[in-house]
Amino acid sequence: MEVALAYGKSGLRINVPDHSKVVVPQHIDLPENDHQLVLNALRNPIGTKPLREMVNPKDKIVIVISDITRPTPNHKLVPWLLEELAHIPIDNFTIINGTGTHRDETREELVEMLGEKIVNSVRIINHHCQEMSELKKVGTSSFGCDVYLNKEYVEADFRIVTGFIEPHFFAGFSGGPKGIMPGIAGMETILTFHNAQMIGHPLATWGVIDKNPLQEMTREVNSFCKPDFLLNVALSGNNEITNVFAGELIAAHETGCAFVKEHAMIKCDERFDVVVTTNAGYPLDQNLYQAVKGMNAAQKIVKKGGTIICAAECCEGMPEHGNFSKILKMRETPKDLLEMINDPSFSMFDQWEAQRLAMIQEWSDIIVYSTLPDEWVKIAMLTPTKNIESTLNELQAKYGKEMSIAVLPLGPLTIPYVEE
Repeated sequence: MEVALAYGKSGLRINVPDHSKVVVPQHIDLPENDHQLVLNALRNPIGTKPLREMVNPKDKIVIVISDITRPTPNHKLVPWLLEELAHIPIDNFTIINGTGTHRDETREELVEMLGEKIVNSVRIINHHCQEMSELKKVGTSSFGCDVYLNKEYVEADFRIVTGFIEPHFFAGFSGGPKGIMPGIAGMETILTFHNAQMIGHPLATWGVIDKNPLQEMTREVNSFCKPDFLLNVALSGNNEITNVFAGELIAAHETGCAFVKEHAMIKCDERFDVVVTTNAGYPLDQNLYQAVKGMNAAQKIVKKGGTIICAAECCEGMPEHGNFSKILKMRETPKDLLEMINDPSFSMFDQWEAQRLAMIQEWSDIIVYSTLPDEWVKIAMLTPTKNIESTLNELQAKYGKEMSIAVLPLGPLTIPYVEE
């Protein structure tokens, strides 16, 4: 049968054996008018007064958005926020691009994310986690670090954070407090949030909030300088808004997480020899670093010693910025890489993604279909392929004609699991 995979901007169609199990989120009817759905949420929020009633005309307001590696529809959400706050002068607004440890966005990318009208009329800044002059200390975390956040965010009169909610491979769910921590946090704070002990914790996984140390830390950090208002959405496989959650940070986020968990986490009866996955297409599959999420979703249902085939375009490479590829080159096997990262004396930003990749590699083989040069894929100790169908045929020699196969066309937008 033919299956359409989310891959880059154009998608990828492959043929798989008829007995393959295709795992997708439960179907949700799209709202007739997502604009009105968002306005209704802003006017009838969870746990707060309506947004318009909370803001004074003289307030300096920041809106924190996620960067281009996330498909948050800020080209809709930000204009609709400004529409609802039309009584506030436009010069009073600043948009902070929550890059975390990622690179700045270009003007062209900001136009893609927000629309040209917003870029031309509203002040926008990229967050820089290593520029101490742009950060402000707001407290000391019980997890063992000082807490630094973006200075303009801290000093604003009113703070709004946007985002979208999906299962997250170590924070449980995205969105909510993650927009602030790590979105606009300082490097020291981010490194603690992503240290080897946190990433390796058994409860730091998809769909888990309770006693997940990453959720506990991101909530604690937010409590030092809490957003006044949250606007999060749930998205379809085509990145269309399916539901809206607005209001008080934790209450609105938890409501959204419950909705997403019900529709995006799918139970499977058993594990599979082979799992074909994606990283949900553009913008999530821009680089190999991000594609680890799709691989991690596949690991939830692949057998020990099985094979994951990940289709991720990686138009931005490994990427070139950051330390991901540098860390991968430091050791020759995933086992040795894990030993290095788990050494308390080792600390390097981007180690968390290398750690998760190595953990998956210790469980199963990983084959990658992408636009990356083969030598780049091999640097990550992965196997490149130019044809997924041919690779499936070759794997039959290893697993036999009855080889069991699952396909995750939307990658980490669907999180399968097996009760064991």
